[in-house]
Amino acid sequence: MKFVDEASIKVFAGKGGNGSMSFRREKYVARGGPDGGDGGDGGSVIIQADIGLNTMVDYRFVRSYRAEIGAGGRGRNCTGLSGEDLVLKVPVGTTIIDEDIGEVLGDLSVDGQQLVVAQGGFHGLGNTRFKSSTNRAPRQTTPGSEGEQRSLKLELKVLADVGLLGLPNAGKSTFIRAVSAAKPKVADYPFTTLVPNLGVVKVEAHRSFVVADIPGLIEGASEGAGLGIRFLKHLTRNRILLHLVDMAPYDGVDPAEAAVSIVRELERFSPTLAARERWLLLNKSDLIDAETFAERRAAVLKALDWQGPVYEMSAIRSEGTAALCGDMMTYLEECRAREAADPELVEIESGLQTRMQEEARERIAELRARHQRAAEEAASESEDDDDDFDDDDFDVEVEYVP
Repeated sequence: MKFVDEASIKVFAGKGGNGSMSFRREKYVARGGPDGGDGGDGGSVIIQADIGLNTMVDYRFVRSYRAEIGAGGRGRNCTGLSGEDLVLKVPVGTTIIDEDIGEVLGDLSVDGQQLVVAQGGFHGLGNTRFKSSTNRAPRQTTPGSEGEQRSLKLELKVLADVGLLGLPNAGKSTFIRAVSAAKPKVADYPFTTLVPNLGVVKVEAHRSFVVADIPGLIEGASEGAGLGIRFLKHLTRNRILLHLVDMAPYDGVDPAEAAVSIVRELERFSPTLAARERWLLLNKSDLIDAETFAERRAAVLKALDWQGPVYEMSAIRSEGTAALCGDMMTYLEECRAREAADPELVEIESGLQTRMQEEARERIAELRARHQRAAEEAASESEDDDDDFDDDDFDVEVEYVP
């Protein structure tokens, strides 16, 4: 199934049913009076998180969704049938944004969580509602109100505790295969990972966490090079970023320069994300001798001015991965314990994630606008070139042979 993490849709709530104007007419019942019933309420549009989904590909083909309208009222004080609510299911981790005003309506991060994005219209009132001692035969009703309508943008950000960051072929997919049951594609050429992959790392019974592998970055990704920065938004929910550095690159790239380039692209994308907890993983230690590895390790640490945790490993041989996973599990448990003891920390974390997601949206929107302008300028130049053509340039002498 194709992985789709963004979709734009329009939703329309149902209109409320109109109130009825009716009078009771029965044999032997004089002056029966008004008996017009109310209309039914219009259906609302509700978005619900579903753990069984992992993509929004269906919303790429159907862009408009309407809830049922409410039925009109009837005589004998019969109320109209209310319209059914329309429930749209999305993957867990979806953020709903109102495109017209740019406001985040909600973030569905728990299975079964619901959000009403368009409220159904209110029912109209029948003439029974307007009877009084001075108005015994009212001919007044009200129509049902219109339901809300919105233009929404759905953004999926995968839910993971740990995110992998690095150049193509740094060993991210190999690492996730070594520590979890996930089986992402692994090959000896760049960009084998085209969509995010998730893996559950089980350290021991009842102790596990989720790790996310996103497509690799290259120099200039923040300007749209390679696969660009589209998938970096999936790291905004992670508590730890694992920065993998290939210590034995097949193309001879300096590991120190490669490491710095990744940090540079991350800072351009989101300064808040770049300031998150980040651990350094020096991979492919089995491919070079110990002396060369030590020299490159020192160069990487110096280039990054690194002060955080550093791990050496060989992902393909699972060397050094067990200790790393154990330390990550301990760190995540400590984070959860601190938040359980101090609810204010939960609010701080929520604010950080909101800021990262806003920075991500702004950067992606800026990049798309820049590409759009470039495409328009290219099209304009092409039209100007066509206008410069002179008919004389295409004059052809034709000789008629009788």
